[in-house]
Amino acid sequence: MADFTSSFWNWYIIIPTIGGIIACFLLIRWLSTGASKPGEKAETMGHVWDEDLEELNNPLPRWWLGMFYITLVFGLGYLLLYPGLGAFPGLLGWTSLSQYQQEVDIGDAKYGPLFSKYREMSIPAVAADATARRMGERLFVNYCATCHGSDARGARGFPNLRDNDWLYGGAPEQIEVSILNGRNGVMPAWEQALGGEQGVSDVTEYVFKLGGRKSDETAAARGQEKYQTLCVSCHGADGTGNQLLGAPNLIDNVWLYGSSQVRVMESIASGRNGKMPPHSDFLGKDKVHLLAAYVYSLSTGQEGEEE
Repeated sequence: MADFTSSFWNWYIIIPTIGGIIACFLLIRWLSTGASKPGEKAETMGHVWDEDLEELNNPLPRWWLGMFYITLVFGLGYLLLYPGLGAFPGLLGWTSLSQYQQEVDIGDAKYGPLFSKYREMSIPAVAADATARRMGERLFVNYCATCHGSDARGARGFPNLRDNDWLYGGAPEQIEVSILNGRNGVMPAWEQALGGEQGVSDVTEYVFKLGGRKSDETAAARGQEKYQTLCVSCHGADGTGNQLLGAPNLIDNVWLYGSSQVRVMESIASGRNGKMPPHSDFLGKDKVHLLAAYVYSLSTGQEGEEE
């Protein structure tokens, strides 16, 4: 609410809100006026059904009428104490962010020691501890399974964490850095630079040849020249990639977006943009340390071991 760029929107909320409450109060008063008092003969409203069934102007029960007034008073009190009237923050100064942070602080104070005791241990040592792996697995299921799957085998565009194919390196420290800081993988679109669909097809054939797959030799020869000009700086002359850049290995037949000719051509022509969000602020270093150890255990086959 504090981000309003014009006071108009502030009053646009305040006036209808307060006006609506006042209107409800006046409506109740108006509807209560003219009703017969307790003990008096009720006046008819002039509506008759089935010859002698009349609608009478009886007053509302006092408890029912009181509930209406209590609701209106409660609404005014709530808007006075909590944000709800435009940019007015409320007398208590409550915000959803402050409440969230308070709950996080309580959780960290209660559960933080469970995670911090592994802080000084190396990732391989943590991965060898069955209790730590179970803790890491719970973190993974809660925060990572949406993208990488509950079995960590990934999906199209989301890496499989159980194999030994790593875009940015599979060493324990590299895994931890990836989780802490996130990764931004950018594959530019090359269709125009390659001269259109034919150029994209030629480079695809050469990539298949590098990986030992069946390819059109003539097209691959044309694609080799384009590859050496435009692709070699990231993927290397032999197609083995570059983990410093996150450039994939093109000869191991592990494909993040699919290995069919259509998918590979699509990647070259239109490019790819992969984003791994950073988790350092959200989870903290202690939880990330456990999480990195669990991911490391997946690629080493330790996750199924028990002490």
